[in-house]
Amino acid sequence: MHRVAFGAQVCGDLGEGSVREWLVPDGRGGYAMGTVSGLRTRRYHGLLVVAGKTPSLRYLGLASLDPVVTLASGTVVRLGTHEWADGTVAPAGHRFLSGFELVDGLPRWRWRIGDVVLERELAMVHGRSSVAVVHRLLTGGPVSLRLEALCTWRDVHAERTAGSAEPEVTEVAGGCVVEGAYRLRGPDFRGAGAWFRGVRHREEAARGLTPTEDLWYAGSFHAELRQAGDTASVSAWAEDLDVVPEPAAAVVSSARTRNRAVVAAAAPGGEAQATLALAADAFVVETATGPDVVAGYPWFGAWSRDTMLSYEGLFLSTNRAEQGRRLLLGYAATLSEGMLANTADTGSVEYNTVDGTLWFLHAVGRHVAVTGDNDLAAELLPALRDVIGAHLAGTRYGIQADPADGLLRQGVPGAALTWMDARVDGEPVTPRTGKPVEVNALWINGLAMMIRLAWQVGAGAGQAALAHSAALTSFARRFPAKAGLLHDVVDGPDDDVLRPNQLLAWSLPYAPLRPSPGALQIIGAALMTPLGPRSQAPGTPGYHGSHGGPQASRDRAYHTGTVWPWLTGPYVEAWRRLGVSAEQTLSDADGHLGEYGLGSVSETADGEAPHGATGCPFQAWSVAESLRVRRLS
Repeated sequence: MHRVAFGAQVCGDLGEGSVREWLVPDGRGGYAMGTVSGLRTRRYHGLLVVAGKTPSLRYLGLASLDPVVTLASGTVVRLGTHEWADGTVAPAGHRFLSGFELVDGLPRWRWRIGDVVLERELAMVHGRSSVAVVHRLLTGGPVSLRLEALCTWRDVHAERTAGSAEPEVTEVAGGCVVEGAYRLRGPDFRGAGAWFRGVRHREEAARGLTPTEDLWYAGSFHAELRQAGDTASVSAWAEDLDVVPEPAAAVVSSARTRNRAVVAAAAPGGEAQATLALAADAFVVETATGPDVVAGYPWFGAWSRDTMLSYEGLFLSTNRAEQGRRLLLGYAATLSEGMLANTADTGSVEYNTVDGTLWFLHAVGRHVAVTGDNDLAAELLPALRDVIGAHLAGTRYGIQADPADGLLRQGVPGAALTWMDARVDGEPVTPRTGKPVEVNALWINGLAMMIRLAWQVGAGAGQAALAHSAALTSFARRFPAKAGLLHDVVDGPDDDVLRPNQLLAWSLPYAPLRPSPGALQIIGAALMTPLGPRSQAPGTPGYHGSHGGPQASRDRAYHTGTVWPWLTGPYVEAWRRLGVSAEQTLSDADGHLGEYGLGSVSETADGEAPHGATGCPFQAWSVAESLRVRRLS
């Protein structure tokens, strides 16, 4: 595993220690998440975030568990760290941190107060909304330890304030139940009951969102740590409140054992690959309806495009084929009018992508190619034929193979159907109406996959063979532009803005064209950064090099210059088609594993140096594509 560890200079600096975030998932879409310094910088940070019926419906419960140490001298030292609405940081427990590290993917902090060293470890029960927090005296003592529980119960995307009703806290054996939703258990619980008003989240302020909330001080747990090795632990869990989890120390030990097994099952080839294999585990979840993929933490749920684009990296590169098989069958059941449901974070089923279904064809094809599972191919073949037929006849949003040339066209006013789907004031930033290059590369790839699957199970390919021949011929005629590059969109009218989408036309298994070295060199020179390609070349109309500020500013920059690490996969694969190694491109990003979302890869980064990470600190397709191309190297 790539070692992630920081000393006092990082942990004790709220600038350095608060931009590095850790994540512990529960395997259901819930999580614990925070920063190295202990400061909660996002509304999404907390020790118990509970997933609802879907991964996108999450609720924050236990926000913080603040240690307060009383030394033998009577001196009281508060080790929590909070920022308030006026900018004050108090208490400032980060100043006592001597170190932070990830051990088998789990966070560990150590505070030093003179000769007293207190350690905290944290883990979640896989498959249950349950967190365990263990405190251990390493040196010094005796000390008295108080653990103050700051609580709420709210949607993670919102805030709760003292203007609302006080949370209902019911004392039970060993602790309390908050709002009937989750339970806290630990040593010598003493109820309290007071609002902590004006807790500030600096990252939400930077994003132009409401930056403050109020937290409820539900009570505290108390223990005497008399000698090195003594521990005090608190557990918090939702659902089945009468079923007490195993002891906290055992939860931590079990989580470490499981994480090591996850890495071993993926058979990684190096430190970075081992780290990415464990990172991938965070996104694969089991829900009430079966396996699914969380697109990114902390705010995304499941999106079909992200799931299918990530499929090979998350499932086939980590030896999760059986779980992946169930996922593919589950998603196939959502097909309607030849389109895969994009069950995003709206709480309703939507059909609003042109490429999500094509990535589904790709995922099925790769699954069968890697596993030899012809039974799955035979089971899904009728549905895949329906997909092809619907795209040839025409389906929602003007999506149809043009009868004149066989290329796939899409788009209606106000819609943004490709992966470059950001909108501001309801209008697409990059509408790309017409025939986008990567959509048609995926269309041709999907048709070829369909032909291959039909052949493998001894069935006819139906309309796919003729459709593939027509589209392949037309692609070679319509998309080439100057210097070996490809148009980004044709018939929309033609769009020659230099974007990375053309990489898919050279990198997919059944790519329609072979790249030229000169074209890849032009793309590399204009788009490549240490974290991956920019979404648009600097100096072109509408380019934005900074991805930050309020939502409208971020959305304008989202696909107009912002770096997308997932595109490293197609870039590396395109060079490999020419027999050229791109190992340096992969190793350039290794340092990122300890910069932002620790042990993972971010969603995006600024287009301009130093390419600070932005977006979700933990993003599924960024991890999946990096893992996929590394496993193939």
